[in-house]
Amino acid sequence: MKKSPTPTPHDAVFKTFLRHPDTARDFLNIHLPHSLRIRCDLTTLKLAPDSFIEKNLRAFYSDVLWSLKTCEGDGYIYVVIEHQSTPDAHMAFRLMRYATAAMQRHLDAGHKTLPLVIPMLFYHGAKSPYPFSLCWLDEFDDPALARQLYATAFPLVDITVVPDNEIMQHRRIAMLELVQKHIRQRDLMGLVERLAVLLITGNANDSQLKALFNYLLIQHGSSPRFGKFIREVARRVPQHKERLMTIVDRIRESGRRKGKGEGVQQGIHQGKQEEALRIAHTMLEQGIDRQMVLMITGLSDEEIKAKRH
Repeated sequence: MKKSPTPTPHDAVFKTFLRHPDTARDFLNIHLPHSLRIRCDLTTLKLAPDSFIEKNLRAFYSDVLWSLKTCEGDGYIYVVIEHQSTPDAHMAFRLMRYATAAMQRHLDAGHKTLPLVIPMLFYHGAKSPYPFSLCWLDEFDDPALARQLYATAFPLVDITVVPDNEIMQHRRIAMLELVQKHIRQRDLMGLVERLAVLLITGNANDSQLKALFNYLLIQHGSSPRFGKFIREVARRVPQHKERLMTIVDRIRESGRRKGKGEGVQQGIHQGKQEEALRIAHTMLEQGIDRQMVLMITGLSDEEIKAKRH
């Protein structure tokens, strides 16, 4: 439950004491676990400014946040001291949110590594002892699985190191993985056979194919060999030939428009912008999701709207 925006007498007296550096130093000396206290240089205590605390979290916490240096002098530690007079079953998760917010602000300030943030709860409620766990992982339906997930590296799909032959076995996601793995190659001709095989299997739906081909056009449409790449794919996949040759026609038309422009660099930039806008409108007319169109073309919503007027 959120705290009331109006401070309670409990909050007010707590903040008055714990925002004083000497008082906070004594509190931490007494109550910090020994394994953490020996890492903290309490002579460097500094009250974090209000701007350090995210606005959407201020209503949840007492906002007593201290920063200090480690005893080794090469890192930062933050201690958030929260006061509570009524037990809250989700307090551990709230403290975790507060800790990650402090970490983010530390990075935003220009630091390169995450600081250690120590959440502490000061409780003086009517119910004793405090009835809930302060390990946020205990709040999950399956705490053991949560510990397994959040205590190790998160799953990574690094498609750049997956062999193409393995990607070809990935069924409905194979086409996207193959194209995005190789999208930065200057020449896509090496993908012709594999892409044709995936197109023949029919594992992608119509809107996905439209999005994929337009993505390729945006990324490689200005490449001299892209037209040949599309023609070779079309020759191997007759059922998609009409759509693919439409892309070839777009490339030719784009080239004609660019050739008429004055100023090589300006013409290239303007041609790409106009082509991106035209493709964006075509994709929208074909029913492709607007956010996907913005992501693929790199255009802003304002640019697309402005072109229509």
